[in-house]
Amino acid sequence: MHLRARALVCAIRPHGEHGTIARLMTPDNGLVAGYVRGGRSRRIRPILLPGNIVDAEFRARTEDQLAGLTVELVASRSGLYAEPLAAAAIEWACALTAAILPEGHGYPRLHAALDGVLGAIEAAPSARRWAAALVRYEMLLLSELGFGLDLSRCALTGTSDDLVWVSPKSGAAVSASAGEAYREKLLALPSFLVAGGEAEDWDAIFDGFRLTGHFLARDLLDERRNDVMAARERLVERLRRAA
Repeated sequence: MHLRARALVCAIRPHGEHGTIARLMTPDNGLVAGYVRGGRSRRIRPILLPGNIVDAEFRARTEDQLAGLTVELVASRSGLYAEPLAAAAIEWACALTAAILPEGHGYPRLHAALDGVLGAIEAAPSARRWAAALVRYEMLLLSELGFGLDLSRCALTGTSDDLVWVSPKSGAAVSASAGEAYREKLLALPSFLVAGGEAEDWDAIFDGFRLTGHFLARDLLDERRNDVMAARERLVERLRRAA
């Protein structure tokens, strides 16, 4: 196996005395893992920060063998790690991607969306701008992996008007009138996830996180990966303090 690609660093873990196993998100091959010799060295460690863009080269004798990986830095987002909110957002977006995507399956829309979210975190003047983009990224992940929500029409009446709830069981939208009697059991559906555009306020953003978090935990993050949700909880708590 020989693969060269521009990729996003998503996750790293120590391996052996000096090495690192890195999981990178590539445009055409999805997540690809590789062993970086000397990955914990002073020279390479800053290159392998989650969120960074690298030129990567993977080499392995067989498809089943862990590839050797060499990386060259293209763009660093290391400066954002000095900002607690931005650092928490990068940590969560990259950890989520690495935790739930199968390796070796191409997800070009997810690669583009993740790069867009990370770029928004880097460029946006306030967290409110990129927080809504992160909710949308979580929605896209659910959709790409076959757990997309049906927000096109009310599950009870078939109407596409005034959709304000989502059933936590079916993932289908529910209109205001049809769901009024069950509102305590339903999840709020913020309008920016239906109509597009910016989130109207922080309440809408937190409703979005509550919505996507329910389905991520239920459908994609099983008990073996529940520790990944701790990164999300840290992010949401920091956003609440900043709102």
